[in-house]
Amino acid sequence: MFDKTLLLQQLHEHLQDDLQLAERALQASHEAATHEQSKAENKYDTRGLEAAYLANGQQQRCLEIRQALQQLHNLQLRPVDQQGRVQLTSLVALQDAQEQCQWLWLLPMAAGTRLQQNALRVQVISPQAPLGQALLGLQEGDEVSLQREGTPRYWQVVAVC
Repeated sequence: MFDKTLLLQQLHEHLQDDLQLAERALQASHEAATHEQSKAENKYDTRGLEAAYLANGQQQRCLEIRQALQQLHNLQLRPVDQQGRVQLTSLVALQDAQEQCQWLWLLPMAAGTRLQQNALRVQVISPQAPLGQALLGLQEGDEVSLQREGTPRYWQVVAVC
């Protein structure tokens, strides 16, 4: 099965890599915004303004990653409760009607991140996401459904760790 401590380390490394990329992009966009070639040649020349907007977006991305790293540092992994209900930090296996299984990790940060341990893949989801909200409090054997583009999708909870 999964070792949550190793997954946390992997997630930390992933976020650190993302931060390094974002910081390099921030530096490049800042240099572009302040470069003399970005100076407007006429009132319709918006290169400098566009570069400044990009730099601002990169700065925001760096801030978000730093906040996620801080949340990760403060995160307390919760043991499975006595009833085996899905809660924050739970790893959940869902099986669809075609018996395909997917693992999800309910965390307050880094939603959308995909991790792998041995041959098993896990995707981080947020408790604010519709599926994350629907999973909270469920137990092994419960069913969950969501409407997606007008079509209902169904899964069964097959494991909670």
